Amino acid sequence: MAGGKIDPGETPESALHREIREELGVGTVEVTELGIFEAEAYGHAPGTRLHMTCYLGELTEEPRPSGEIAELRWFTLDEYANMPHVAPGSLLVFQRLHELALID
Repeated sequence: MAGGKIDPGETPESALHREIREELGVGTVEVTELGIFEAEAYGHAPGTRLHMTCYLGELTEEPRPSGEIAELRWFTLDEYANMPHVAPGSLLVFQRLHELALID
């Protein structure tokens, strides 16, 4: 999932568009909020909480790795859940997408 922190003066939605451009090299259209997710922050000190607002949207073209993204990969929820290092917040998002029948 592409994403990042909101810069000073940015709205959450403008941060989303910026992060998608920076990390996937594409634009976004028809953005809607998926939900707000809170979990233990992966890779941070115990007790550090993650609060993220996630969106659904259409990309303007095929995404490609750029910036902080080394590669792109498609996977099922079961494949992700069984990976050795799983970010709890990301797993919550993928579970929601599965519940909505948007992913396998």
